Amino acid sequence: MQEEVPDPAALCVPNGDDDVRLLRRLDVREGETGVGGRVDTFIGVAVDCETTGIGDEDAIIELALRRFRVDPAGVIVKIDRPYSWLEDPGCELPEDIVRLTGITNADLAGKSIDDGVALRLLKSATFVCAHNASFDRRHVERRIPEAAGLAWCCSCNDIDWRANGFDGRSLGWLLAQSGYFHGAHRAVDDVDAVIQILRQNMPDGTTALAQMLTTARAPSWRFRAVGASFEVKDLLRMRGYRWDAASNPKCWWREVPDARRAEEEWWLASHVYSMEANPRALGPIIERLTWRERYAPTVPSNRPA
Repeated sequence: MQEEVPDPAALCVPNGDDDVRLLRRLDVREGETGVGGRVDTFIGVAVDCETTGIGDEDAIIELALRRFRVDPAGVIVKIDRPYSWLEDPGCELPEDIVRLTGITNADLAGKSIDDGVALRLLKSATFVCAHNASFDRRHVERRIPEAAGLAWCCSCNDIDWRANGFDGRSLGWLLAQSGYFHGAHRAVDDVDAVIQILRQNMPDGTTALAQMLTTARAPSWRFRAVGASFEVKDLLRMRGYRWDAASNPKCWWREVPDARRAEEEWWLASHVYSMEANPRALGPIIERLTWRERYAPTVPSNRPA
């Protein structure tokens, strides 16, 4: 016997105790959202790119943007229409990209991004956001150099999803835990998914967007452990440092929030730049980051803090 279909209102919530969790197809509609205030609002733009691969030199094949208006509490009060463009990369698409996105070479033939419209939308915003901002920012700025230097946020890294009761940080899984599903791996669908998870109410009474903006607006520090000896590489990796082979000089690096700068300096002094660690430099390069530099393509630097 077929079980009774659950009430459509019975959507899942993070860490809920439901026996059945119903997911709705995501439908982010243009217009007023009916929540939030209308004073001192500002504009955000959600961005997503599909590319020919994951390397720095790979080309954009689809770019999607969607603006939204936010009140001072981080509530989305209005959503603009979506914009998306396909673009011919001038080469054959890898088969795995065709399978992943459903975009074919025939779909892209003769297509191009409207640079003027895309730039106007990006520059009209107080901030730009993506679910993997370091990936999307470098591809957007490479394709549209005039868009460099904007303020960027990351809906994946600038929100502590686990502390808010979510399991994992992938976009589709966060969306599912919010009660929705979408057509993943197309830029326009992923943009709507970003907007929807940013609308999520968190246990502390704020929105996910409010938490993202709080993190993004605060300064942070990028530590470049130049001159670290090979023997301390495992310590650096366990500490959260990543190897940057593109910088000059090549080095391990990590970003830490402003409140933990002194702690990181002491750790490096004890473990990386002590006499016993055999360093080839006196100390790290330390760079102050704001949301205009964060997630930007790495720029080689030899200047001290």
